[in-house]
Amino acid sequence: MSNEYSSTEIPGSHHIDAFLEMLSAERGAARNTLDAYARDLKDFAAFLASRNKEVAGAQTMDIRDYLEGLQSSGLSASTAARRLSAIRQFHGFLYADGIRADDPCSAIEGPRRARPLPKTLTIEEVDALLAAARLVEDGRSQEESVRAYKRARLVCLMEVLYATGLRVSELVGLPLSAAKGDGRFLTVSGKGGRERLVPLSEAARHAIDDYLPLRVQRLGDSVSPWLFPSRGRQGHLTRHRFAQLLKDLAIAAKLDPNRVSPHTLRHAFASHLLANGADLRAVQQMLGHADISTTQIYTHVLDDRLKTLVEEHHPLAKKDTGS
Repeated sequence: MSNEYSSTEIPGSHHIDAFLEMLSAERGAARNTLDAYARDLKDFAAFLASRNKEVAGAQTMDIRDYLEGLQSSGLSASTAARRLSAIRQFHGFLYADGIRADDPCSAIEGPRRARPLPKTLTIEEVDALLAAARLVEDGRSQEESVRAYKRARLVCLMEVLYATGLRVSELVGLPLSAAKGDGRFLTVSGKGGRERLVPLSEAARHAIDDYLPLRVQRLGDSVSPWLFPSRGRQGHLTRHRFAQLLKDLAIAAKLDPNRVSPHTLRHAFASHLLANGADLRAVQQMLGHADISTTQIYTHVLDDRLKTLVEEHHPLAKKDTGS
């Protein structure tokens, strides 16, 4: 296991390292997932160390006290639930591997939390963002060729994101080869290395076609395997930089930048598809959700659409109630 997740200063942390190695090797967990589990479990292990206990020796009361401490410190129920989930999976791993003879989480009930509806944007707001992207000017760039390249890149990013609902890490990390196959689809490598085909809209295909020649002009003889290359360490546009560009674009489109993020555009993609009649399973496949239950956060859209269908088409709904 890479030392980047190691917590040797915490007693018993080798068990955490073994758990993270299992997640990586057996479940194909993404780096971001491993980072999140490592942070949550290190925090729990530090709490136990203050009680002179190792993380693998936690008892049910220790876990309850830890959760009460999170609540007292003002952490949200969703954060506490996420940390409890990490602790549950960790102790399930210890029990399955025979490191512990019991599971201290079995008697613990998770913090109650209402599942919030995903933040999204209207079709008109997305249209405003796309229109603003086509007019954006980079004041730091003196050369028109540079401005044209950055404008085409931003339009391409926006059109592809709204057409596909990709995760931001999937979008900025698209290989150049993804845009050179069948123009009707993108091949996306998602969580756990699972590949999926995502259909492209005509607008997204045109945006890619407009961007690629300018990309060639910009790079010259340089070779980059990424669709959206950058001089940074990762070699491609970062998630953070794209989020910044999106905030600037929201301001240009006269939208509240706090409501606009790569994730709200992913939600807009799913919500708008379902509102216009798409099948929930098809949306699940395009989003790359491993489980349909994750996609079901959008069922409020289906509820609204079904209500409208009944009101418009059911014969009883059309009866004049005043007669």
